[in-house]
Amino acid sequence: MNQPARQPAAFATANPHALATILEASQTKSIIASRDIFDLSGTKLWARDQPVSATLQRKLLDRQLRNPLESCLLAEDGVTTQTLVQGLRRLVEGTTPLAALLRPHAARLEREVPQLPLHSVVQLLLTAGQASRPESFEHALQGMALAGALMAAQGGSTAELRLAMLCGLLHDLGEMYIAPHHGEADADRVLDVQSYQHLVVHPHVGQLLLTQLTNYPAAMARAIGEHHERLDGSGYPHGLQRDAVSPLGRLLAVTEAALAVLRGERPYLARISVALRVVPGEFDLGWVGRIAEAARCEPELHPALKTADVRMRLARLDAALEAAQDGVAAAKGEAKAPALADALGLAQHLLGRLRTGWYASGLWSADALGNAHDTAEVEAVEDELFFRLQAIERAARLRAGTLPEADAQVLERLCEDLRAYSG
Repeated sequence: MNQPARQPAAFATANPHALATILEASQTKSIIASRDIFDLSGTKLWARDQPVSATLQRKLLDRQLRNPLESCLLAEDGVTTQTLVQGLRRLVEGTTPLAALLRPHAARLEREVPQLPLHSVVQLLLTAGQASRPESFEHALQGMALAGALMAAQGGSTAELRLAMLCGLLHDLGEMYIAPHHGEADADRVLDVQSYQHLVVHPHVGQLLLTQLTNYPAAMARAIGEHHERLDGSGYPHGLQRDAVSPLGRLLAVTEAALAVLRGERPYLARISVALRVVPGEFDLGWVGRIAEAARCEPELHPALKTADVRMRLARLDAALEAAQDGVAAAKGEAKAPALADALGLAQHLLGRLRTGWYASGLWSADALGNAHDTAEVEAVEDELFFRLQAIERAARLRAGTLPEADAQVLERLCEDLRAYSG
């Protein structure tokens, strides 16, 4: 007797967070079973053409499935390429800094969006996101548009442009598989350590999703797994460096980082440009240069703080970097567990990168502040360096994992100091 083919373990059971999002979306969208749904033993759990409901959720509880749930459902009235065209038009016609990056390439982007292939699994998840997590769908649209605009500005071919747009559209699909309160709606720039530990898996989940459940190119899945990596090894989930990050992954890293700044309080192109350049070696300068070029056409930045206040923050930042480096060095002297030593080595590396950015910016010099534009740019650099300092605690905790009590106390003291330095 023929045995049913076993599916990849990653999707052997229904993910509760993705399922909850799909069920919420089903209240306003027509989502049905596109085939009969069986568990691994052959028990029929749901009939083809039957709308999804909370009853399905109860039946799927802890059941291993013959086929991934995502490949068994269909959004009949869900997201289409026309939905994406309308979203692109709205972004181009908007008043955000993103519109300035999109407008020179709007006609070409709009021509290509209808040609983007939407796999049924992807269409289902985009529809669920649009209905249940509208901020995530808006982020996906922005990713599609910005990645496409950057590729168009670089002179990419039609195939390269479509691939870039698909990557931007789908780069955060993995977030649907983690609890919503751990996601990036408020940007990973402000997440606590616990949320960060959950968040860092989403690029890998997105890569698995595309690899195992769709027929998209391997290069696309790889790039989505890399969209939070940094060329200097400071990214996640794998801390890849330089040539280990693919060309498409480099584009997505710049796209994601730019959109994170756009979600902030002062979303100017000039601040995006600063964020992408403040620590040399993080991002591919070929992509960064396109944003920096557009930023030069913007009105000059105006500082939110007085020059005297900026000078005080400069002194505090300098002292914080010095104290953090001393603190890490002291903790390394107490570390016993290899995992803690590894985490402290990472923290030391990241602090060294920040110090490099500090020197490269010229902020160590009293001449850094001249006119209002200088003050505004220095303020932007300060903000970014303080953010990076805050992020070191999360990175160190993540790398360390679970430690013996004595080593855990060493790390805890260091993290308390890091919070104090960057607060």
